[in-house]
Amino acid sequence: MEVILLERVNRLGQIGDTVRVKDGYARNFLLPRGKALRATDVNKKRFESQRVQLEARNLELRQEAEAVGEKLDGQVFVLIRQAGESGVLYGSVAARDVADTLTAGGFSINRQQIVLHTPIKTLGLHAVPVALHPEVEVSITLNVARSPEEAERQGRGEEVVAREEIDLDELGLEVGAALADAAGDDEEA
Repeated sequence: MEVILLERVNRLGQIGDTVRVKDGYARNFLLPRGKALRATDVNKKRFESQRVQLEARNLELRQEAEAVGEKLDGQVFVLIRQAGESGVLYGSVAARDVADTLTAGGFSINRQQIVLHTPIKTLGLHAVPVALHPEVEVSITLNVARSPEEAERQGRGEEVVAREEIDLDELGLEVGAALADAAGDDEEA
């Protein structure tokens, strides 16, 4: 299906571009969200008559996003979650959790603007991209910790997860000794 883009869409095109997309993508995403119009003669004429207004609205939205982006870029947000001793979370941190944290921090962000390709499942500092506008993307740091004190320590760069180092030579000797004992017990019986 051919559509006329009403706003910039990543990896697709700019405002006013006529592009061919799969029917489902157009029907389920682009058209309902007001990102595109079907490329009919009537819609092409309608778009050309509204082109200046659409570009002005896009410029205004981009400027607002840039203003918010200047305040938001590089900020650190703390998220308290339960986790095991190895640092693996009992749940995960999804885009909704990040959006809620940013909103609590005074920014009006919705979960569609958070660019998490996979959920966060470990403690630590995580860089999270935030797409405020199709042309404006900033990065925040999410400090996932078990307590505010631990978050503060992580923020200073300390390692908070106790990692047990295993010496493979010692492990091999222990396994060998256990096997020898087992073999000795079998011979006695």
